[in-house]
Amino acid sequence: MTVATGIGSWPGSDAEEYAEALRVVLGEAPELPYLPELPGRGAPAGMTGRTLALIGDLGFDLQPAGWRLTDSRGIDHRRARSLLAQDLDHLEEQTQDFRGVLKVQLAGPWTLAATVEKPRGDKVLSDHGARRELAQALAEGVATHLADVRRRVDAAHVVVQVDEPALAAVLAGAVPTASGFGRHRVVHPPEASEALGWVLERAGTEPWVHSCAPATPWALLRGAGARGLSGDLSLLGADDLDVFAEALEAGERVALGLVPSTEPDTVPSESALTERVLRVLDMLGLDPEAVRDDLVVTPTCGLAGASPAWARRASELCGAVARNLTGGAGSEEP
Repeated sequence: MTVATGIGSWPGSDAEEYAEALRVVLGEAPELPYLPELPGRGAPAGMTGRTLALIGDLGFDLQPAGWRLTDSRGIDHRRARSLLAQDLDHLEEQTQDFRGVLKVQLAGPWTLAATVEKPRGDKVLSDHGARRELAQALAEGVATHLADVRRRVDAAHVVVQVDEPALAAVLAGAVPTASGFGRHRVVHPPEASEALGWVLERAGTEPWVHSCAPATPWALLRGAGARGLSGDLSLLGADDLDVFAEALEAGERVALGLVPSTEPDTVPSESALTERVLRVLDMLGLDPEAVRDDLVVTPTCGLAGASPAWARRASELCGAVARNLTGGAGSEEP
């Protein structure tokens, strides 16, 4: 059956709102719920801070320019680890009877390298040895995090989603230097694939990669070991869709970002969204019934910028489209 899920982020800024987000996620995406992220709680709860919380072998601290490698854990790094532990406590409490598939998310090695600074400034991306060390430390952190989640939740399976919104810029040499006047050198595909492979290999049996950035190298991601691809459908060109089709034909998961992540002026109907997916499958020569078990419906990107009401409505729409695709083409709204 086709299922619905979310990208990861959710609106809110305190523990009560986190608990509510988790309740909504478990209710609206019961076949593939995910561990929500609330970046509204500050940098330690954002995508970078949350991922650095997984890394136990390196220290980090928050500087005016952003996260930086340090000799020991700074107060913000400790805060990030504390928030993640609290969120996992909430998850454990609300999934006592859960036996299904669960998804967790983290930033990938290249997005970290493009956002975290070296001890003396400038991005980790600028130093071959530093970016290699960070990627390897992340791989170990992912394995430890996955073991912790499995210990807390008796899920049949845990999907690890690696977010790589900066990868396209890294490969294009488009990441600005600290001064803002230059750009970091291009990272070549073999190195990019190798570092991703270290992380994906430690991310369990079904690692996904998500990106809602244009020009994401989807074929490289599959080659690096991704067994699930998640992207904004509106940003996928013909070549990208061919890669997604190859993944579906290989029995791998494909998550299509369909529902706007912030409330649009005109809310699309579930039937219109369903027909959009069916048109894409038809264009690719794919039988909807043959691939529906590997299709996943998501918002176009994270929901951190949405209102709580729209975050809930977007989740409802994703679930409705997934049910329509499971029930057959042309399913109508009640």
